Amino acid sequence: MANLSLEALLEELRHQQDWLMVQDLDGVCMPLVLDPLTRVMPAAYIRSAARLQGRFCVLTNGEHAGLRGVNPLVERALAGIADPANEGLYLPGLAAGGVQRQDRFGQITYPGISDAELATLDALPAKILEGLREQLTPLLPELSEAERKALYERTILANPLSPTINLNALFSRFSGDVERQLLLQQRSLALMQTLLAQAEADGQEACFFLHLAPNLGSSDGVELPKPATPGNVGTTDVQFMLRGAVKEAGLLALINQHIAKRTGTAPLGEDFNARSAPADHAQLLELCQRNIPIEQMPLLVGVGDTITSEPDGQGGWRRGGSDRGFLTLLQELGHPFGRSNRVVLVDSSAGEVDRPSLQDPELKGLSDPEDPLKPDVLVPGGPDAYVAWFKQLATELGA
Repeated sequence: MANLSLEALLEELRHQQDWLMVQDLDGVCMPLVLDPLTRVMPAAYIRSAARLQGRFCVLTNGEHAGLRGVNPLVERALAGIADPANEGLYLPGLAAGGVQRQDRFGQITYPGISDAELATLDALPAKILEGLREQLTPLLPELSEAERKALYERTILANPLSPTINLNALFSRFSGDVERQLLLQQRSLALMQTLLAQAEADGQEACFFLHLAPNLGSSDGVELPKPATPGNVGTTDVQFMLRGAVKEAGLLALINQHIAKRTGTAPLGEDFNARSAPADHAQLLELCQRNIPIEQMPLLVGVGDTITSEPDGQGGWRRGGSDRGFLTLLQELGHPFGRSNRVVLVDSSAGEVDRPSLQDPELKGLSDPEDPLKPDVLVPGGPDAYVAWFKQLATELGA
């Protein structure tokens, strides 16, 4: 499928004046882990990102701030070595699917979010804990109360903008017990659907949605879970997210910001943000074509790891994954603007979370013969190989 090596991509970028790399984080620059608190980000990677300022940004469904955010990883990696706030070493870009904006000095803004929405999100972790105790405890009869409490604490990610049920710890405890893993998935999703319905009943009908990672695409705007199977746990995260917090919209916000910094004018508007963007893929494309002059559009490089594709049982495919949407849009944006935009797919299967592997020449579970998303570069060596290349990129083309 892929026709470029990392070395060939670097050679292409050597000959480009205006390019922008948009990169996911977990599974790309650091391995996937069961507990986000155990993640480690290499200090050399952080410094390389800083050298690429103006050409690099992140786009993640995780968050910049908070206990499980990315900023603490930066601070721990540089402890005693550098002050990221003073030296501009935080990772710039969008988090929480596109609604948490940060510059390289760690200044965070929340474009398009109301105080009422923030209050709803703030109250959710306690409600999720109560629901987990009620819904999941009957599935865990062999565990002591102390063991269940410890598991629930690891399962709830109290992210300020995207409270999440993360099932990795529970799945690890019941590795191989696919029937129980399926029940844990189903009940966790049902719990979050109930909380979503409560928010809508309280007058916030169009404010939130549930993001599932990984997923099998969506139907009528609702993301479809990827059921656990032997050797692949499927959906591990159920995130309660702000409507509009999707990476496709975030991609446009990053492009708009990049062009504004280079030219002094934001082609999509000074106040454009992910929440004000159209929800439809075709409309996002049309918005760019209508408003961005061809000469101002940078060459785009998208880097991710989470895409899925499974047979739908009717001769077609269910495609999803939290990086699929923005990578597909990024690739398609190249055509009307005459750019050879590049998609880089990193193998995250060697981490602590069961994932399909790029070692499979047919990319089963990731792609299919009819897939419109065509990665240009595959990185079977995973985050270690990607970070090594990223350091070389920054050394040669960074400031």
